[in-house]
Amino acid sequence: MPDPKENPPPIRLGSKVADLPGIGKQRARLFARLDIHTVSDLLRHQPMRYEQQASEGCIDQLQFDSIGTARGMVQSARWVAPPGFGKKGRFEVTLADDTGTLNLVWFNAGYLRDKLHPGITIRVQGKVKSFNNYPQIINPKWESLDDPDATPANDERLRPVYPATEDLSSLVIEKTIAEALPQVLPGLADPLPAELLEHHAMPGLAKAFEMTHRPDSRDDAGIARRRLAFNELLLLQLGIAMKRAFVHEKLAAPKLRFTKAIDKHIRARFPFTLTDAQDKVIKEIAQDLTLPIPMNRLLQGDVGAGKTVIALYALLLAVADRHQGVLLAPTELLAEQHFASISQMLEGANVSTALLTSAHPPKAGGERKQLLDDIAEGKVDLVIGTHALLSDHVKFHSLAVAVIDEQHRFGVMQRAAFRDSNRHAEPGADGKRHVPHHLVMTATPIPRTLSLTLFGDLDISTLHGLPPGRTPITSRVVMPMQSEEVYRYLRTRLERGEQAYVVVPAIDAAGKESAKQLTNVRDHAKLLQDKYCQGFKVATVHGRLKRESREKIMTRFRNGDIHVLIATTVIEVGVDVPNATVMIIEHAERFGLAQLHQLRGRVGRGDHGRRSLCVFISDPTTDDGIDRLNAIAATTDGFQIAERDLEIRGMGDFFGTRQSGLPPLRVATIPGDMELLQLAKRDAQTLIDADPFLTTQAHKPLRRVLMQQYGEAMGLIDVG
Repeated sequence: MPDPKENPPPIRLGSKVADLPGIGKQRARLFARLDIHTVSDLLRHQPMRYEQQASEGCIDQLQFDSIGTARGMVQSARWVAPPGFGKKGRFEVTLADDTGTLNLVWFNAGYLRDKLHPGITIRVQGKVKSFNNYPQIINPKWESLDDPDATPANDERLRPVYPATEDLSSLVIEKTIAEALPQVLPGLADPLPAELLEHHAMPGLAKAFEMTHRPDSRDDAGIARRRLAFNELLLLQLGIAMKRAFVHEKLAAPKLRFTKAIDKHIRARFPFTLTDAQDKVIKEIAQDLTLPIPMNRLLQGDVGAGKTVIALYALLLAVADRHQGVLLAPTELLAEQHFASISQMLEGANVSTALLTSAHPPKAGGERKQLLDDIAEGKVDLVIGTHALLSDHVKFHSLAVAVIDEQHRFGVMQRAAFRDSNRHAEPGADGKRHVPHHLVMTATPIPRTLSLTLFGDLDISTLHGLPPGRTPITSRVVMPMQSEEVYRYLRTRLERGEQAYVVVPAIDAAGKESAKQLTNVRDHAKLLQDKYCQGFKVATVHGRLKRESREKIMTRFRNGDIHVLIATTVIEVGVDVPNATVMIIEHAERFGLAQLHQLRGRVGRGDHGRRSLCVFISDPTTDDGIDRLNAIAATTDGFQIAERDLEIRGMGDFFGTRQSGLPPLRVATIPGDMELLQLAKRDAQTLIDADPFLTTQAHKPLRRVLMQQYGEAMGLIDVG
């Protein structure tokens, strides 16, 4: 039997990194930390910059104030401990060859004590400085030369520098890619049509990979990056355009009746007059719901803009035509709040509503089974709930409208789950599968640049402004040393009959050592009750409480029986207490910008005319932390904050790719590649207009790559 080691399998794009020579399982785990699992991932791991590598020479030939490369034997190595707390230590090495010695210094690099020791031969590169008339390089790049007679680096070249880790250096990544390229590139087929590449003056895919990892010049690297970024963006836009084509050609939804009488009847349920912005969005949604094409619409609006009323309007249009509606919320607290407010508006109406979460109704006693039976038989008109609604046990009799609140908290497959929730989901006489209309909502405004990527398959409605009676919120950022002043001022607001939230990052001091240094719910509640809020009722709410307990506390807070509510971010969305006029956030630097804005939106919700205040207590230690706090203090406009949040965090972290359904982009950046994205969008639409599902022979390679790379992330499984 032949030894598989003598005839290893060929290396392909889909091969695991561990299959490459010299990698093995241990080093493959190090690559996995960089999200590199396959050879395809490896090739798409882009250099973060390029450095001009000088020709290797003798130590006495090194030129001061220029980049130099030399090899030699380590003569001495020592760690110089820091002189005091908070200071950086340094690791010093003396390198020697036949012509002289070179001083090497690495700051705060104690790990090198186990790697560099007298007797080993290394090659170093860096900017050469003069130190006591001797050459010195600070923080040089280095590589171990197992063979003292290794081939000198005599050729100047542009060297790629890759994102790396302490245990996996850029040099190791470079060598691994260099070994993979000649095995993979010769057989690499380009999925893009040749005429498209020629039209855009772009190199082929194999050439682009070679140019990005082995560039002859910086211009070559730029040309290669443009092609690889276009590749990602085109695939993304193809997926979006294909999803739109699938909805239009393969799916159908109920055509709901919409008349002046129905409109008047629904509006009579609202205890206020709708704003012009709300009227405009309702008109857009009503127009969608009267068509047989499934609505796929995103409703975005700032915190407190009045989205819930619009959602209820859409749901009641379904009920008016004897269908069912469902509202999916990300948390039990938000589902409970929606259920309470909707039930109040529908009091006395001939509309049956129900709440379904993992805890309600209880599974014991048959109450839950009865509710599921009633939903399946059409006895329940509106169902409000959490992820529990996505269970296979939940069947609808005739689901016409599905509303998903805070949509970025649900995965793309969860957002599509209601497509299969109708009992009669088989193709109708028209050959199309019948599904409900979808309305997804977010109080996290979407930057314009992301609307083409995250939600390109959705129509977008935007609510600008606040409902009548809402007042702007005053924001203040203070240091922890000013906390006492903040809480003494809080007492003056309580004495006026107002209420307050205090948000902290931890429930208790247990767990990790870092948690003990954070303000937590339990200890902070005791501090406020004993020191600042004597005579007022302080209570706590957090995610570990049972639903019944949480509901009782929130009801008492809404009723004014509780004056100060100490909470975690469980109150981030949906909680509506008009008399709460003060929000204090401890350790504000630990929260994201959008999250801080959401929390701030819990106040300023009353029509009492009192000015609401949000205080961010923070001591940021990073540039990003400082930028976030400056941005939140500068404006209360959620759309401006969203744009700034995107600039600070980048697209990859804006929502998190798992939540958004957005495939990870390894090369392209948003908004940096906006012009390229627009180009990809136009090309993708042209391709899909001609071949909606890329099934022609010319487009099959493109379809295959699209499904392999983005199919799961974008929910293209339905498309087939």
